[in-house]
Amino acid sequence: MPEKEKITLILFSGEMDKALAAFNIAIGGASSGMDVTIFFTFWGLNVIKKNEGSIKSKGVMRNMLNFMNRGGAGRLPLSQFHMLGMGKWMMLKLMKDINFPQVDELIQTAKELGVKFIACTTSMGMMGIGKDAFIPGVDSYAGVATYLAEARESKINLFI
Repeated sequence: MPEKEKITLILFSGEMDKALAAFNIAIGGASSGMDVTIFFTFWGLNVIKKNEGSIKSKGVMRNMLNFMNRGGAGRLPLSQFHMLGMGKWMMLKLMKDINFPQVDELIQTAKELGVKFIACTTSMGMMGIGKDAFIPGVDSYAGVATYLAEARESKINLFI
């Protein structure tokens, strides 16, 4: 039996529309029988943070950063036309009108299809984010060497 083709995504952005695109690709690949890995780094970590609670960090700057940047799939802004939340509200309304799932539903579907989630430990360390800040679906915590090993074996590599 031939080895499965692989897709590797780097999710660098913590914006709702970019997360929607990443999960749409990931779910499409996994539904087609491909092995899919998403490597969440920098602002992309916001997508897999818990929606509730605050993040306690060591140091004033990290605490300030995490206060302003709580993250969570339900808190993601739009990359364009956010308009203090009005644009996001309109986008969510349009999505509801056509029964398009929200980010948290796409995360659940991706996990059910076997998409692997890796949180970048380098970004976590810099931002002062511990493992307890993330949803239970994160498969592993690793750095760039792990991403490169995954990417080396992948037929498709995307940076979002």
